[in-house]
Amino acid sequence: MLAKKEVAMQGYCVKCRAKKEIKNARSITMKNGKPATQGVCPSCGTKMFRIGRG
Repeated sequence: MLAKKEVAMQGYCVKCRAKKEIKNARSITMKNGKPATQGVCPSCGTKMFRIGRG
């Protein structure tokens, strides 16, 4: 069983139009097997997503 761990990473918030640190960031694996990071924007609460290993 693979555990998903918390990571501190920056991403682009489309709603704020700025680079922000991803809140509640977690490492995930997409359907195609590639790594990604998913979380929310600390300012507006919009879902953020970053493709690639962090």
